[in-house]
Amino acid sequence: MFQGFSPQTIDFMWNLRLNNQKTWFEANKEAFLQDFQAPMKALGREVFERITADYGDHGFIHKVSRIYKDARRVRDGEPYRCNLWFSIERPSEEWTSTPVFWFELAPEGWSYGLGYYQARPITMAKLRARIDRDPKKFETLIAPLAKQDEFILDGDAYKRKKEAPTPKTSDWYNQKSFSLIHRQQNGEELFSPKLADRLVSGYQFLMPYYDYFVTLDTDPDPGAV
Repeated sequence: MFQGFSPQTIDFMWNLRLNNQKTWFEANKEAFLQDFQAPMKALGREVFERITADYGDHGFIHKVSRIYKDARRVRDGEPYRCNLWFSIERPSEEWTSTPVFWFELAPEGWSYGLGYYQARPITMAKLRARIDRDPKKFETLIAPLAKQDEFILDGDAYKRKKEAPTPKTSDWYNQKSFSLIHRQQNGEELFSPKLADRLVSGYQFLMPYYDYFVTLDTDPDPGAV
């Protein structure tokens, strides 16, 4: 069971940022395994098990990122990531363009939420088409977001605004990709088992949005209608 991260977790991330090279990492690998990887895996496993206990029909899997960068992307001479994350998602060959729940821990702070790493243009076109067909339904879906302060809509927007069917749908209508995200500086909550409770509660709140967005790819191509 997840018992919390520790101050040593934060120290390791900062030290890795300052000493991002194989010799240092190999000399401090035990600290990585014990202070960083182990609690991240424990947190991911506990949250996943609690979510799937309530949403077992969703076909979720969970993944924990590797500390090693893809060799094809080591262009800065730094072979290791200074952050780790876990995700809860459905299996997909195109994981970057499907909605996922995630938690990420970096030296400066942590974040969690629901969203796309990079939604495909066709996915966002299908979202706009859905909004066009029934803007009131989408307004009802997003209404709870205005009554909470845990998650905000985040992502790149079009510089030239598209005309949305209603003012309340405009921000969503003009996203190139998006996440519903909570960001927080590292602090005492990170060192507590209660962090898992917060993530589970947040993902439960976000589940109706996941259910809405995950089916977008089954919608007809709006350009072919």
